This record gives sequence, structure tokens and C-alpha cells, in this order.
Amino acid sequence: MSVRDISAVLVANRGEIARRVLRTCHSMGLRTVAIHSDSDRDAPFVAEADAVVALRGASAAQPYLDAERIIDAARRSGARAVHPGYGFLSEDPAFAQACVDAGLTWVGPPPSVMRAMAHKVEAKRIAADAGVPVLPSKVLTSADDDDAVRGAAQSVGYPLLVKASAGGGGKGIRPVATPDTLLDAVRAGTAEAASAFGDGTVMLERHLAAPRHVEVQLIGDIYGTLVHLLDRDCSLQRRHQKVVEEAPAPFLSGDLRSALHDAAVGLGRTIGYTSAGTVEFLVEDDQFWFLEMNTRLQVEHPVTEEILGVDLVRAQLEIAAGRPLTVRKEDVVARGHAVEARLYAEDPRAGFLPTTGRVLCWGHPSEPGLRYEDGVTAGSVVGLEYDPMLAKVVATAGTREEAVARLAIALRRSTIHGLPTNRAFLVAALEDPDFVAGRVDTSFIERHPHLLHGGVDDRTRRAHVLAAAFVTVRDAVPGRFIAIAPPGWRDGAEWARTTTVVDDLGEDHAVTHRFEGANTAVLWAGGKQATARLTADGLDVAIEVDGIEVRCSVHRHGDSLWVDSGEGGSKLSPMVRHPNARRREAEGGAVAPMPGTIVSVHVRAGDTVAEGQVLVVMEAMKMLHTITAPAAAAIAEVRVEVGDVVDAHAVVVVLHAPETGGQSPQDAMDAPDGASASGADDLP
Repeated sequence: MSVRDISAVLVANRGEIARRVLRTCHSMGLRTVAIHSDSDRDAPFVAEADAVVALRGASAAQPYLDAERIIDAARRSGARAVHPGYGFLSEDPAFAQACVDAGLTWVGPPPSVMRAMAHKVEAKRIAADAGVPVLPSKVLTSADDDDAVRGAAQSVGYPLLVKASAGGGGKGIRPVATPDTLLDAVRAGTAEAASAFGDGTVMLERHLAAPRHVEVQLIGDIYGTLVHLLDRDCSLQRRHQKVVEEAPAPFLSGDLRSALHDAAVGLGRTIGYTSAGTVEFLVEDDQFWFLEMNTRLQVEHPVTEEILGVDLVRAQLEIAAGRPLTVRKEDVVARGHAVEARLYAEDPRAGFLPTTGRVLCWGHPSEPGLRYEDGVTAGSVVGLEYDPMLAKVVATAGTREEAVARLAIALRRSTIHGLPTNRAFLVAALEDPDFVAGRVDTSFIERHPHLLHGGVDDRTRRAHVLAAAFVTVRDAVPGRFIAIAPPGWRDGAEWARTTTVVDDLGEDHAVTHRFEGANTAVLWAGGKQATARLTADGLDVAIEVDGIEVRCSVHRHGDSLWVDSGEGGSKLSPMVRHPNARRREAEGGAVAPMPGTIVSVHVRAGDTVAEGQVLVVMEAMKMLHTITAPAAAAIAEVRVEVGDVVDAHAVVVVLHAPETGGQSPQDAMDAPDGASASGADDLP
């Protein structure tokens, strides 16, 4: 047995997966090399590598896609092997081949195997030849005219999906329910596929309304040993991208589970698969169909590791070094259940649009049965250059019910300040009765729209509001305090004032305070009386309502207060008396939901548009986003052109409501200048 030298490993990736690979490399005594872009110079993974090579590029993502410079970095740093992680070049057979040609060990399957599975069309053909069920489909290229597109769709049948042939990660997928929207979906899908993957080829595929998404983990060595490592359910998705995953896949019959395992292993043997890889299936009732094969490590690999006690990264490295696989078929027995949630910087209420900002605080409970894979720390800046995932949180327990509950509680008790995240949505989804009962498929979010507005319950929100109001008044004006007394004392026990706090749903809460001691106050809000006091250590605020005390941690960041308790977190702000002028202007027009590039403009000044009519299309994060008219209006001004780069919340089109005679819809409703937005008194 010939063993290759992998004593130094270059990790051709970033963020949480780079940290994950570095951790296993260090545990194996391997020297590590990280690469990074300019924007990642201070990222956590950079500090954890033994050697670092800075790569510059025209964009923040470009260095991680520059195969030639990555290989040069490996040579110059003395690396012997390259681990690609997932995303970027991890499934690029040309990059894998270039590493091999440069004398480096590629930590993954052979380039020829990657090439066979790289395009959905060829992968489906191979799967069908191997006896794996596939859905009806047709391939389209940019040369196909409208009649050819319609004919292909008719043969596939409606509803269908337009899918990028070279796509992955849920990008480049558009549903089509009827012929009316077919041509627009194909054009948009072709453009998005060309932009995201450099290949505009798309495939039309029969769309199942509500299937489950089940995948089988494979691992194989170069000596012919190939085994499955059970299965995972990844059905809870938004925009065709996974959000919650679990292993093993629950509620499968024994026969169906065995059939899935056999199909995955059979396909792997057909193509001579080695290293870690995943075969994905759509499941409906007791039938299944091949979806795709990922020739790399999956984002959700930790749930498999937790129930089997294996380290998939270690297995990848050992196989790449030429060692035989140590896992045997008889060892593959699940021990308990694991569930993973992806914590994203995004706004579920705005269609899961990515958000940006600085992570001001990131903390979480460290207890048995919990695992965190994070790519950020306090101070990390989150932009739109990369995937918005901040961390993965994994809970493991003896049963699915306990694992799900443990994960929900861990997310509730985590602290994440600085930018909107999907944390509240994740908690609401995990605690939903249908999810708990296992009634989950790929349409789960569409069938449960209330989850998008998930958050703390009313009692907890009230406690958070009271804590924020207490801290706001206590810290407002030092001159109001008795000079010789500790902070919190007021000159006169009967002194009382009212302040207004705006919660993270945009609702106003008027709170009246009367301080009764150095660190204690009586509060009134919403017809209820409460008490607030600083705890003995002076770091938390205890709020008591109806005899129930809630301990809150309050942190001030700029003009906002972030309040956390055991039931979750809230972002709150003291009432702003006079709205920002630029915000008022934006409210009278259509704004960009995020930073991006304008790719098409569909209106001109003087046009009249209907509600929902397309105004502008922009590209951000390799996806197209359509900005539409919020109501029937006249176009007063178009502020962008094709190719313009705009910031988040920038006004792209100014709208006038015809019935207001040129006045914007928001201006028509605004109070006169100088009028207070609420009846609350000024802060003291």
C-alpha cells in the first residue's frame, strides 16, 4: 500500500467550512495553509491556519475561484494536498485535474468522476442507465427558439422546473405552473445560469408539488470499498436551499430506506466513486427519483457524523492519502438522532433576502449534545460577497423529539446582535406541530407562512420592551440623578415619565416609569404594572409581571438596544421623533432590497404602472431580484441605469400616486412637520 504525503493541507475555501477542515487537520497533526481575499483578512479561519497566503481579485469571491493562483499558493507554501470544502471550486473537475497535474493530492473523488456528475443532464443519464428512477426532463440551449421551448415543456408536462444544468446549491431554479410564464422563466433562468455558473444551458424537469428531499451519504476508498453512511432529510428549504437537516431521515419505511441506500451505492459503484459524496433523491409516498449527486462534502455532514461517531473530513484525508476505509458496512448503525439548523444573515419577512452588517455579539450555550460550526465572531463584517450563512447549530439526542426541542432551545438562548437573522424563523419552524410530527416536505414554508413572522411570544416581548425602556430612561440624562447616589436614583420618588420604544416588528410601546430606588423602578405599559431591577451583578435587568420574573440582558449598540433572555432576543429602539429625510424619500418610491447591480429597467418617467408591475431587475449574490410597484402609481423619476451598482435601500424609481396630485403615498399620510409620531413625552 503506497501512502501519499499529505503532511501539509491547503484549504481552498473560507468561513465555517474552512474552520471545520482546519480543525480536523490539526487533530491529525497536519500542517495547514489558508488562502484569503482582502475582505477576509481578519476572518476567524485565517487566524487558525499555520500559514496564510493572501490572494487579491477583482471581486471578493474571485480569489476563491482562481485555480491558477490557488495552486501557486499551494506550491509556494509547501502544501502537499488541497481540500476544497464545498462551494467555490469544490465540484470543478478542471480545478481537481489541475491540482493533480501540479503534483498535489486532491482531497476528493477523481476528476473523471466529478466530470460525470458535474452537469445535471449527464448525471441523470448515468443514473437512469444504472437503474435509478429519474423524472421526465428536456435540455434547452440558447439556440432553441420559443416554439422549441414550448414543445419541450409540453413533452415534460406541467408543473415543471427550469433548472440550470451546471447549477447547485439551489441556485438557477425557477418553477413554472402554466405555459403563460414559461418563456419568461426560461429567459431568466438562462441568464441567471450564465451569470452564476458560466453556462446558460437549462433543463426542464417535471415538478413534484410537495416531495421530501432525502439524501444518502457515501464514502469509498481506492481499493473498491464503498459504503453508505445512512441518510438525511433536508426537506425544509427556502428558495430551493436547505435550512434544516436531520439524520437519519425520519418516517421512512424499511423497504424504502433500503431501496434508497441500494440505489445510491449502485450509482456510486457505476462511476467508481471514492471519497465522500452524496446522492440526493426526491421522495413521494413510497416512490423516489434521482435528483443529483454532490461530489464533495455536504454542508449538512455534521448530522451524519453525530449519529455515527465518524469524522468525514478525516475519512476524506485518509482516503486521499491512499489508506483503506476503516468504516465497514456492519458499523453503520445510527445512535440517536441529530438535527442541524443553518443560521443565516437574512430577513424571512422580506422573502429571506440577505442582510448585511457587523456582528456585534455572537454567543451560545455550550452544553452536551450541542455542536456549533460558525464562520463569524464578534466584530465580523457580513457583506453580500459570500453566502450569508453565519453558523450551523447541531443538536443530538436519543430521540428525534428531544433533538428538535434541544435545538430550538439552543437557538432561543443564543445571542446574535448587529444584523437581522433567521433565528426566530428557525425556532418557530422547529416548534411547529407539523415539523415536530414529521409532516415536512419541500413546500413546508409555503404552507406555513406564519413562520416568517416568528419571534418571541407576547409575554417575552413585553418583558424585553420593559427592560429596554428601563435602561433607556436610566441612562438618558445623568443630570437628573442625585450626584451622590448610584445610577438610577431620581430626585423625588413620585417623578414619572413616559417613553416610547419601537420593537422589531415596528410596533410602538409607551412605557411609564417611576424610579423607587437606586436600581429599581415601577413600570406601566399596556394596562399592566411591572417592576424592573438591576441584578446583583449589575449586568442584567429582572422584569417581573404578574409574579413571573424574566431575566434580560440588555446591550446598547448605537441607537439600538438588543435584549436577550432565555426565550429569545429582540432588537428595540427608542422612538425617533422626526423621521430621517432620506427614509421619507425612500418610502415614496421603490427601493433596492440589498446592494446589487441593475441588469434591466422596465419603466420611464411619465409611465403609469399597476400594482405588482416590474420596474427594475437587479442582480445580487448571483441571483436576479425583481423590484415591483407596491401600488398603482405614476413614474416620477427613474434614478438608475443598466450597469449601475446600488446600495441597499437606495431609491431606484420615484413613484407618485395619481390621486394625490404628485404627492407620494407616504407623504399623503404623514403628520405635519414637527408633529410627534406618538403621544409619549420626551425622554427626560
